[in-house]
Amino acid sequence: MLLKEATTEEINQIEVSFHRATSTKNLDLMMSLFADTASLVATGGTYTGPVQIRKFFAAAAPFQPQNHWMGDTPAFKIRITADGDAGTLYFECHYVDKDTRQMTSVIAADTKVARINGHWLITKFVGVPTTLG
Repeated sequence: MLLKEATTEEINQIEVSFHRATSTKNLDLMMSLFADTASLVATGGTYTGPVQIRKFFAAAAPFQPQNHWMGDTPAFKIRITADGDAGTLYFECHYVDKDTRQMTSVIAADTKVARINGHWLITKFVGVPTTLG
């Protein structure tokens, strides 16, 4: 039971770091969450590998200098599964503009994750629409 809880917490740290990366516009931190062979599916297409995924995030709204957004996920909306060295992680991104304190964007991430060289990484990231509710 303790091993499962530890694994779940390790996978959860991906979500924590994802929002730290978007909130601080830290592309290097964002890229550290993805396996070298990862793919990302979002509006506009499929992006494969570090170069394409980095380009996607560099153009994404949370990383734009004019946007002062803080990202977070309500804990009750996080879903994690783990089976050996593979698992899934679902989380929502609720972005609030730091200046206006208004909700700016809500998206969800449905991911596959894997333990690679001792670290949990995203192997497939699918951005899915969601609503507040």
